[in-house]
Amino acid sequence: MKVSGFTYAIAAVLALAQPALAQPDAKPKRFPQLTLEQLSEQQRPLGEQILKVSSVGLGGPYNPLLRSPVMGDRMFQLLDYLRFKTSVPRRLNEFAILIQSRLLTSQVEWYAHYPLAIKAGLSEAVAADLKLGKRPAAMKPDEAVVYDFCMELSTKHAVSDALFVKAKETLGEQQLVDLVVVSGTYITLAMLLSAAEEGVPAGKQPPLQPLPAR
Repeated sequence: MKVSGFTYAIAAVLALAQPALAQPDAKPKRFPQLTLEQLSEQQRPLGEQILKVSSVGLGGPYNPLLRSPVMGDRMFQLLDYLRFKTSVPRRLNEFAILIQSRLLTSQVEWYAHYPLAIKAGLSEAVAADLKLGKRPAAMKPDEAVVYDFCMELSTKHAVSDALFVKAKETLGEQQLVDLVVVSGTYITLAMLLSAAEEGVPAGKQPPLQPLPAR
């Protein structure tokens, strides 16, 4: 039987429509995405500050944080220090964030901070090994100290005397304290992202594969 071009066109339209027809069955977001226009008088100043620095707009951790604007503002101020005013050199600071992103498979954190880490001078080879869950082979001496310190503290919940002394000699007291706080803060953000089921921006591929069970 001869099939007309019109029939082919109808079939093509129906095929394209199938994903759209399936969308209503998709799981709703736990925290529907807020826009600047939706923000209350209390939320809006924080939202405007976020948009000045965020690579994910009001998405990522900011979407749930806006639900608690006073706490969200305190967290934003902490993040402002930890990202832009910390005593830890930017390359090491972003490396520490990626370490926590990898440990917790935090897709949004890795998506947002991988390009910042590379721009700050972390080598792609180091980031690639970390992404695979391996101890990076080509780390600089200060990067190796940061990696070992963050990994030991995060996985063993303690730091040996020898490693603490080495980290203190390499970084100094202020940088060491700031390193611990940036690590803990990004654990908090990863937990918030996980609880809220916040993902990478629409159309972007999640960058991380799950790590093997430890």
